[in-house]
Amino acid sequence: MVSEPNGPRPTLEAVAALAGVSRATVSRVVNGGAGVRDAVREKVRQAVTELGYVPNSAARSLVTRRTGAVAVIIAEPETRVFSDPFFGRQLRGISRELSAADTQLLLLFVEHRDDYARIGRYLAAGHVDGALMFSLHRDDPLPGMAEGAGLPTVYGGRPGWAGAERAPQPLYVDTDNRDGARQAVRHLLGRGRRRIAVITGPLDQTSALDRLDGYRDALGTAEPDPRLIADGAFTASGGERAMAQLLDAAPDLDAVFACSDLMANGALRTLRARGRRVPDDVAVVGYDDLEPAAWADPPLTTVRQDVEEMGRLMARLLLRRLGPGGKDTADLAPVITEARLVVRESG
Repeated sequence: MVSEPNGPRPTLEAVAALAGVSRATVSRVVNGGAGVRDAVREKVRQAVTELGYVPNSAARSLVTRRTGAVAVIIAEPETRVFSDPFFGRQLRGISRELSAADTQLLLLFVEHRDDYARIGRYLAAGHVDGALMFSLHRDDPLPGMAEGAGLPTVYGGRPGWAGAERAPQPLYVDTDNRDGARQAVRHLLGRGRRRIAVITGPLDQTSALDRLDGYRDALGTAEPDPRLIADGAFTASGGERAMAQLLDAAPDLDAVFACSDLMANGALRTLRARGRRVPDDVAVVGYDDLEPAAWADPPLTTVRQDVEEMGRLMARLLLRRLGPGGKDTADLAPVITEARLVVRESG
């Protein structure tokens, strides 16, 4: 007895009648409650399947005090998100983990400063059970908004926003950016390169700062030649401009560590336009090992981070935080994943 496509929706009472149990028992089974024997639970599930019963999400939220949804907030404009495969790969990992837990993903961007007020109102209104936030900048108000709303949150990247040091230890997932950068620059030094430039991301983000610190570590100096440092904004066009700036300031450079594969691809375009051969004249190393590394000509030596797995880990941490006993986060801790150099033709 399956309900007709255009007929009345099966009710909780109809499921209870077919299963031969009370309405309260059906409610407990449907909403994941305890105190129901396995045999009874199985009868209810069979009745739900036979009738094609779909729980009313609004009523279910009243019972469970859960929306079944998580906000994924990327503190970047849409144009940046959809042009950078890093974000797509991380979202894939997040989406797969949330889908497996029957949890909806709501995607929010920060296009303009005015968007912060809109996002803050949304988070405070109880539309989602928790939040995943990444690509945060130093002056970002989003963590404070989540904290003020009492919203469980997991961050992508080491905390570096204003006031982070005063807050309780946040949950986050990151890669070992500093060690990855050290591996990249030590590799170039091992190849006999001595004038090694770096193209950084925005230095109000911890990933960019950590990679710059790793560059300094490998060179063994706290104050590298400023002519060998340029900001490429984590974009291909930014890498192109930064490479031109570096060549103008230090034409004798013989290697460049670009702190993302997109910036490395931009750097390769400028080097070709300037008649510099890669790797003969200038060796190039990137960071991420995503699609741009494979597209590059020549293929990029780069530092691999498992971006999709980082997305999965973020979602997994949040789901554990939201689960039974999740308010006690004593057994939850930040996760740092390994970075690993992948050697190809560019360096």
